[in-house]
Amino acid sequence: MAVLCRPVTEVPEHVITMDDTLALARRLHHGHPDLELALRLISRTGVRKRHLIQPIERVLEHPGFDRRNELFTQEAKRRVPRVVQQALEHAGLTADRIDLIVFVSCTGFSMPSLTAWLINTMGFGPQTRQLPIAQLGCAAGVAAVNRAHDFCTAYPGANALVVACEFCSLCYQPTDLGVGQLLSNGLFGDAVAAVVLRGEGGTGIRLERNGSHLIPDTEDWISYAVRPTGFHFQLDRRVPATMEPLAPALAELAERHQWKVSDLDFYLVHAGGPRILDDLGRFLEVPDEAFRHSRATLTEYGNIASAVVLDALGRLFAEGSSVGDHRGILAGFGPGITAEMSLGSWTEA
Repeated sequence: MAVLCRPVTEVPEHVITMDDTLALARRLHHGHPDLELALRLISRTGVRKRHLIQPIERVLEHPGFDRRNELFTQEAKRRVPRVVQQALEHAGLTADRIDLIVFVSCTGFSMPSLTAWLINTMGFGPQTRQLPIAQLGCAAGVAAVNRAHDFCTAYPGANALVVACEFCSLCYQPTDLGVGQLLSNGLFGDAVAAVVLRGEGGTGIRLERNGSHLIPDTEDWISYAVRPTGFHFQLDRRVPATMEPLAPALAELAERHQWKVSDLDFYLVHAGGPRILDDLGRFLEVPDEAFRHSRATLTEYGNIASAVVLDALGRLFAEGSSVGDHRGILAGFGPGITAEMSLGSWTEA
């Protein structure tokens, strides 16, 4: 079975704190009828700071969709190789040993995918398979791990690389003034993350089963409106309550594997916001401490979309608490409304 090795997360150098965010909202939206509500919602996110690829003054400008997309590609090429190289080193592999690259982003677009550029510039073999994922939003981090797991299962001994590149600040839209949009402006951050799945050997999570679940008739609850100014994030007010129908899907996946979801050793969950984690803990009957890694990511980096779960995984490695055959679950939630889930046990080379 494939082993999910130690990941690497890198955040950009420009920082905006919660105090900065609240002050900025007051200045930019003075007189907005729902400003106080938006400020309360932002202050309850638990986000202490976020990292951006540009100074906030540049983020607030809108040079056009084309320029923003050019900036996405430029910054990705500057930042992704370093993270990929470190992830390969953590896994004890070189680029020519990778058989599949899964590249995930919902904040920029290019064709061909940046997987082609990585193959051409970092020593990956020309036969390396490419799998870009662009439309699963925050669920895509776990989806990428799952598709890489499927590949390694189909081709025993194969190795896969997952890259998540999310520059959420490039989706800031100064003309979007709804409460949900104002909340999003104070929640999302930028990050790049990478992780290797080894088909043989390796220390980390031995992946054993994965699954997906979609809540019917919710496809417009999390979405993009694509306009001349770019991607406009749309969030339905019902989204925070989606853990009630999704928690049973996590429990069912564990039951099919003869595990009890409330009796696992680690939980690596996409932290879209604090209520997601609060509700999930209640429905799964696990303590708040179970989501400490996800909460730490949210606090220190904000919602970094598909990279959240990879960063939470990195915090599990750093903590050093997983030993023996500790069992756990990874889960990401995104547009659809879709849950991507994966079960695995800790193993050491």
